Amino acid sequence: MSHSDSITKIKICWSLYKNGISPELIPEQLSIHRATVYRWIAGIKLKGINKFIRDYKNAKKGKRRSNKTDVVTKLHIYEIRKKYHNCCGEKIQYFLKLEYNEEVSVSTIYRVLREKYVLRSKWKKYCKRGHVKKGSKPRESIQIDTIDLGNLYAFTAIDTFTKEVDVVIKSKLTAMYGKQALRHHLLRFKHIDHIQRDGGSEFKREWQEYAKQYIPSIRTARPYKKNEQAYIERFNGILRKECVGYLHYQKKDLKYLQEKVNQYLDYYHHRRPHLSLNMKTPNEFAMSHLT
Repeated sequence: MSHSDSITKIKICWSLYKNGISPELIPEQLSIHRATVYRWIAGIKLKGINKFIRDYKNAKKGKRRSNKTDVVTKLHIYEIRKKYHNCCGEKIQYFLKLEYNEEVSVSTIYRVLREKYVLRSKWKKYCKRGHVKKGSKPRESIQIDTIDLGNLYAFTAIDTFTKEVDVVIKSKLTAMYGKQALRHHLLRFKHIDHIQRDGGSEFKREWQEYAKQYIPSIRTARPYKKNEQAYIERFNGILRKECVGYLHYQKKDLKYLQEKVNQYLDYYHHRRPHLSLNMKTPNEFAMSHLT
Protein backbone atom coordinates (compact mmCIF):
# COMPACT_ATOMS: atom_id res chain seq x y z
CA MET A 1 0.00 0.00 0.00
CA SER A 2 1.53 3.35 -1.09
CA HIS A 3 1.87 6.37 1.18
CA SER A 4 -0.91 8.31 -0.61
CA ASP A 5 -3.20 5.28 -0.45
CA SER A 6 -2.66 5.09 3.31
CA ILE A 7 -3.63 8.75 3.80
CA THR A 8 -6.76 8.23 1.71
CA LYS A 9 -7.74 5.18 3.73
CA ILE A 10 -7.19 7.06 7.01
CA LYS A 11 -9.63 9.76 5.86
CA ILE A 12 -12.20 7.20 4.66
CA CYS A 13 -11.83 5.21 7.90
CA TRP A 14 -12.54 8.30 10.00
CA SER A 15 -15.47 9.30 7.79
CA LEU A 16 -17.03 5.85 8.09
CA TYR A 17 -16.57 5.86 11.86
CA LYS A 18 -18.15 9.33 12.23
CA ASN A 19 -21.12 8.11 10.20
CA GLY A 20 -21.81 5.31 12.64
CA ILE A 21 -20.11 2.38 10.91
CA SER A 22 -18.78 -0.10 13.47
CA PRO A 23 -14.96 -0.44 13.61
CA GLU A 24 -15.57 -4.20 13.29
CA LEU A 25 -16.94 -3.66 9.74
CA ILE A 26 -14.46 -1.05 8.46
CA PRO A 27 -11.50 -3.46 7.88
CA GLU A 28 -13.54 -5.43 5.36
CA GLN A 29 -14.39 -2.30 3.38
CA LEU A 30 -10.82 -0.94 3.31
CA SER A 31 -8.90 -4.25 3.19
CA ILE A 32 -6.79 -3.37 6.22
CA HIS A 33 -6.11 -5.08 9.54
CA ARG A 34 -8.64 -4.71 12.35
CA ALA A 35 -5.94 -3.49 14.74
CA THR A 36 -4.97 -0.75 12.27
CA VAL A 37 -8.52 0.61 12.30
CA TYR A 38 -8.62 0.81 16.11
CA ARG A 39 -5.15 2.39 16.17
CA TRP A 40 -6.14 5.06 13.62
CA ILE A 41 -9.41 5.87 15.38
CA ALA A 42 -7.74 6.15 18.79
CA GLY A 43 -5.02 8.41 17.35
CA ILE A 44 -7.49 10.70 15.57
CA LYS A 45 -9.62 11.02 18.71
CA LEU A 46 -6.51 12.05 20.63
CA LYS A 47 -4.92 14.43 18.09
CA GLY A 48 -7.60 15.37 15.58
CA ILE A 49 -7.60 14.25 11.95
CA ASN A 50 -5.23 16.94 10.59
CA LYS A 51 -2.52 16.53 13.24
CA PHE A 52 -2.80 12.74 13.07
CA ILE A 53 -2.17 12.79 9.30
CA ARG A 54 0.76 15.22 9.70
CA ASP A 55 2.34 12.98 12.33
CA TYR A 56 1.66 9.91 10.17
CA LYS A 57 3.47 11.51 7.21
CA ASN A 58 6.44 12.52 9.37
CA ALA A 59 6.67 9.02 10.85
CA LYS A 60 7.12 7.59 7.36
CA LYS A 61 10.16 9.80 6.65
CA GLY A 62 13.77 8.94 7.37
CA LYS A 63 15.69 5.71 7.71
CA ARG A 64 13.79 2.63 8.78
CA ARG A 65 14.85 0.71 11.87
CA SER A 66 16.13 -2.82 11.56
CA ASN A 67 13.48 -5.55 11.52
CA LYS A 68 15.56 -7.76 13.76
CA THR A 69 14.04 -8.59 17.13
CA ASP A 70 16.35 -9.47 20.01
CA VAL A 71 16.22 -12.94 21.54
CA VAL A 72 14.99 -11.77 24.96
CA THR A 73 11.98 -10.01 23.43
CA LYS A 74 11.17 -13.13 21.39
CA LEU A 75 11.24 -15.24 24.54
CA HIS A 76 8.93 -12.74 26.26
CA ILE A 77 6.50 -12.98 23.32
CA TYR A 78 6.45 -16.79 23.46
CA GLU A 79 6.08 -16.72 27.26
CA ILE A 80 3.11 -14.32 27.17
CA ARG A 81 1.35 -16.28 24.42
CA LYS A 82 1.59 -19.45 26.50
CA LYS A 83 0.76 -17.73 29.81
CA TYR A 84 -2.36 -15.99 28.49
CA HIS A 85 -4.10 -18.84 26.68
CA ASN A 86 -2.54 -18.42 23.19
CA CYS A 87 -3.78 -14.84 23.01
CA CYS A 88 -3.62 -12.70 19.86
CA GLY A 89 -0.83 -10.32 18.84
CA GLU A 90 -2.64 -7.21 20.08
CA LYS A 91 -2.95 -8.67 23.59
CA ILE A 92 0.66 -9.84 23.54
CA GLN A 93 1.61 -6.24 22.72
CA TYR A 94 -0.47 -5.05 25.68
CA PHE A 95 1.14 -7.49 28.14
CA LEU A 96 4.67 -6.81 26.81
CA LYS A 97 4.23 -3.16 27.72
CA LEU A 98 2.52 -3.95 31.03
CA GLU A 99 4.93 -6.62 32.31
CA TYR A 100 8.25 -5.83 30.60
CA ASN A 101 7.85 -2.20 29.46
CA GLU A 102 8.71 -3.33 25.91
CA GLU A 103 7.07 -1.68 22.91
CA VAL A 104 6.80 -3.98 19.90
CA SER A 105 4.52 -3.58 16.88
CA VAL A 106 1.77 -6.12 16.29
CA SER A 107 3.21 -7.02 12.88
CA THR A 108 6.58 -7.79 14.52
CA ILE A 109 4.87 -9.95 17.14
CA TYR A 110 3.14 -12.01 14.46
CA ARG A 111 6.40 -12.30 12.51
CA VAL A 112 8.09 -13.68 15.64
CA LEU A 113 5.20 -16.07 16.33
CA ARG A 114 5.38 -17.46 12.79
CA GLU A 115 8.96 -18.48 13.46
CA LYS A 116 7.69 -20.99 16.02
CA TYR A 117 3.97 -21.57 15.36
CA VAL A 118 1.70 -22.23 12.39
CA LEU A 119 -0.92 -19.48 12.69
CA ARG A 120 -4.41 -19.78 11.25
CA SER A 121 -5.29 -17.60 8.29
CA LYS A 122 -6.96 -14.25 8.89
CA TRP A 123 -9.65 -14.52 6.23
CA LYS A 124 -12.40 -15.27 8.74
CA LYS A 125 -11.84 -11.90 10.41
CA TYR A 126 -12.92 -10.15 7.22
CA CYS A 127 -16.03 -12.18 6.43
CA LYS A 128 -19.13 -10.02 6.46
CA ARG A 129 -20.83 -10.45 9.81
CA GLY A 130 -24.07 -8.58 9.16
CA HIS A 131 -25.89 -6.22 11.47
CA VAL A 132 -27.12 -7.38 14.86
CA LYS A 133 -28.74 -5.52 17.71
CA LYS A 134 -25.90 -4.19 19.86
CA GLY A 135 -26.61 -2.49 23.15
CA SER A 136 -25.59 1.12 23.69
CA LYS A 137 -25.51 0.64 27.46
CA PRO A 138 -25.04 -2.26 29.89
CA ARG A 139 -27.76 -4.96 29.88
CA GLU A 140 -29.55 -3.47 26.87
CA SER A 141 -28.85 -6.49 24.67
CA ILE A 142 -27.79 -10.00 25.71
CA GLN A 143 -27.06 -12.89 23.34
CA ILE A 144 -27.20 -16.49 24.56
CA ASP A 145 -26.22 -19.86 23.13
CA THR A 146 -24.99 -23.34 24.11
CA ILE A 147 -21.82 -25.37 23.50
CA ASP A 148 -21.87 -29.17 23.16
CA LEU A 149 -19.09 -30.57 25.37
CA GLY A 150 -19.94 -34.25 24.99
CA ASN A 151 -22.13 -35.34 27.91
CA LEU A 152 -22.10 -31.81 29.31
CA TYR A 153 -23.35 -28.51 27.88
CA ALA A 154 -22.27 -24.93 28.46
CA PHE A 155 -25.07 -22.36 28.51
CA THR A 156 -23.37 -19.07 27.58
CA ALA A 157 -24.49 -15.44 27.63
CA ILE A 158 -22.78 -12.15 26.68
CA ASP A 159 -23.60 -8.48 27.14
CA THR A 160 -22.96 -7.11 23.63
CA PHE A 161 -21.98 -3.70 25.03
CA THR A 162 -19.67 -4.49 27.95
CA LYS A 163 -18.59 -7.99 26.73
CA GLU A 164 -19.32 -9.37 30.23
CA VAL A 165 -20.29 -13.05 30.10
CA ASP A 166 -21.88 -15.80 32.12
CA VAL A 167 -21.39 -19.55 31.67
CA VAL A 168 -23.39 -22.34 33.33
CA ILE A 169 -22.53 -26.02 32.86
CA LYS A 170 -25.46 -28.46 32.71
CA SER A 171 -25.77 -32.20 32.10
CA LYS A 172 -28.70 -32.00 29.66
CA LEU A 173 -29.74 -29.81 26.74
CA THR A 174 -33.39 -29.28 27.68
CA ALA A 175 -35.64 -26.28 28.17
CA MET A 176 -35.79 -27.00 31.91
CA TYR A 177 -32.01 -26.73 32.20
CA GLY A 178 -32.16 -23.72 29.89
CA LYS A 179 -34.54 -22.10 32.35
CA GLN A 180 -32.12 -22.80 35.22
CA ALA A 181 -29.28 -21.29 33.21
CA LEU A 182 -31.37 -18.19 32.42
CA ARG A 183 -32.08 -17.76 36.13
CA HIS A 184 -28.31 -17.76 36.69
CA HIS A 185 -27.81 -15.23 33.86
CA LEU A 186 -30.36 -12.90 35.46
CA LEU A 187 -28.59 -13.17 38.82
CA ARG A 188 -25.31 -12.32 37.07
CA PHE A 189 -26.59 -9.37 34.99
CA LYS A 190 -29.27 -8.18 37.51
CA HIS A 191 -31.65 -7.28 34.67
CA ILE A 192 -31.90 -7.79 30.89
CA ASP A 193 -33.74 -5.42 28.53
CA HIS A 194 -33.47 -7.57 25.40
CA ILE A 195 -32.29 -11.13 24.87
CA GLN A 196 -31.55 -13.03 21.67
CA ARG A 197 -31.33 -16.82 21.35
CA ASP A 198 -31.35 -19.32 18.50
CA GLY A 199 -34.16 -21.78 17.81
CA GLY A 200 -32.73 -24.67 19.84
CA SER A 201 -34.97 -26.92 21.92
CA GLU A 202 -33.25 -25.68 25.10
CA PHE A 203 -34.94 -22.29 24.55
CA LYS A 204 -38.49 -23.59 24.09
CA ARG A 205 -41.50 -23.80 26.44
CA GLU A 206 -40.09 -23.74 29.99
CA TRP A 207 -37.38 -21.27 29.03
CA GLN A 208 -39.83 -19.08 27.09
CA GLU A 209 -42.40 -18.94 29.90
CA TYR A 210 -39.76 -17.99 32.45
CA ALA A 211 -38.09 -15.42 30.18
CA LYS A 212 -41.38 -13.61 29.49
CA GLN A 213 -41.77 -12.90 33.22
CA TYR A 214 -38.51 -10.95 33.51
CA ILE A 215 -37.34 -9.85 30.05
CA PRO A 216 -39.38 -7.30 28.03
CA SER A 217 -37.94 -8.13 24.60
CA ILE A 218 -37.07 -11.61 23.25
CA ARG A 219 -35.84 -12.37 19.74
CA THR A 220 -35.01 -15.64 17.97
CA ALA A 221 -32.12 -15.47 15.50
CA ARG A 222 -32.94 -16.67 11.98
CA PRO A 223 -31.87 -20.24 11.10
CA TYR A 224 -28.46 -20.56 9.44
CA LYS A 225 -27.71 -16.86 10.11
CA LYS A 226 -24.80 -17.20 12.54
CA ASN A 227 -23.84 -13.57 11.93
CA GLU A 228 -26.94 -12.61 13.93
CA GLN A 229 -25.33 -14.33 16.91
CA ALA A 230 -21.85 -12.95 16.18
CA TYR A 231 -21.02 -11.80 19.73
CA ILE A 232 -21.89 -15.03 21.51
CA GLU A 233 -20.43 -17.19 18.72
CA ARG A 234 -17.19 -15.25 19.06
CA PHE A 235 -17.12 -15.80 22.82
CA ASN A 236 -17.92 -19.50 22.42
CA GLY A 237 -14.84 -19.81 20.23
CA ILE A 238 -12.74 -18.00 22.83
CA LEU A 239 -14.04 -20.25 25.61
CA ARG A 240 -13.13 -23.37 23.64
CA LYS A 241 -9.70 -22.08 22.65
CA GLU A 242 -8.67 -20.65 26.01
CA CYS A 243 -10.47 -22.85 28.54
CA VAL A 244 -12.55 -25.97 27.80
CA GLY A 245 -10.92 -27.11 24.54
CA TYR A 246 -12.54 -29.79 22.36
CA LEU A 247 -12.54 -32.63 24.87
CA HIS A 248 -15.49 -34.97 25.35
CA TYR A 249 -16.54 -34.38 28.97
CA GLN A 250 -18.49 -36.87 31.09
CA LYS A 251 -21.29 -36.05 33.54
CA LYS A 252 -18.97 -36.79 36.46
CA ASP A 253 -16.80 -33.86 35.27
CA LEU A 254 -19.55 -31.29 35.84
CA LYS A 255 -18.29 -29.85 39.14
CA TYR A 256 -14.67 -29.83 37.97
CA LEU A 257 -15.56 -28.16 34.67
CA GLN A 258 -17.75 -25.49 36.29
CA GLU A 259 -14.91 -24.61 38.69
CA LYS A 260 -12.47 -24.47 35.77
CA VAL A 261 -14.79 -22.18 33.83
CA ASN A 262 -15.35 -19.95 36.87
CA GLN A 263 -11.60 -19.52 37.26
CA TYR A 264 -11.30 -18.62 33.60
CA LEU A 265 -14.16 -16.11 33.82
CA ASP A 266 -12.37 -14.35 36.67
CA TYR A 267 -9.35 -13.95 34.36
CA TYR A 268 -11.61 -12.98 31.41
CA HIS A 269 -13.40 -10.23 33.33
CA HIS A 270 -10.50 -8.78 35.32
CA ARG A 271 -7.28 -9.45 33.38
CA ARG A 272 -8.05 -10.05 29.69
CA PRO A 273 -8.16 -6.78 27.68
CA HIS A 274 -10.54 -6.41 24.71
CA LEU A 275 -9.67 -4.64 21.48
CA SER A 276 -13.28 -3.49 21.06
CA LEU A 277 -13.19 -1.98 24.58
CA ASN A 278 -10.04 0.04 23.83
CA MET A 279 -7.90 -2.54 25.66
CA LYS A 280 -9.96 -2.35 28.85
CA THR A 281 -11.17 -5.48 30.58
CA PRO A 282 -14.94 -6.12 30.60
CA ASN A 283 -15.04 -5.34 34.32
CA GLU A 284 -13.21 -2.01 33.89
CA PHE A 285 -15.45 -1.03 30.99
CA ALA A 286 -18.64 -2.00 32.81
CA MET A 287 -17.66 -0.11 35.95
CA SER A 288 -17.10 3.05 33.93
CA HIS A 289 -20.69 2.85 32.65
CA LEU A 290 -22.52 1.47 35.69
CA THR A 291 -21.30 4.13 38.13
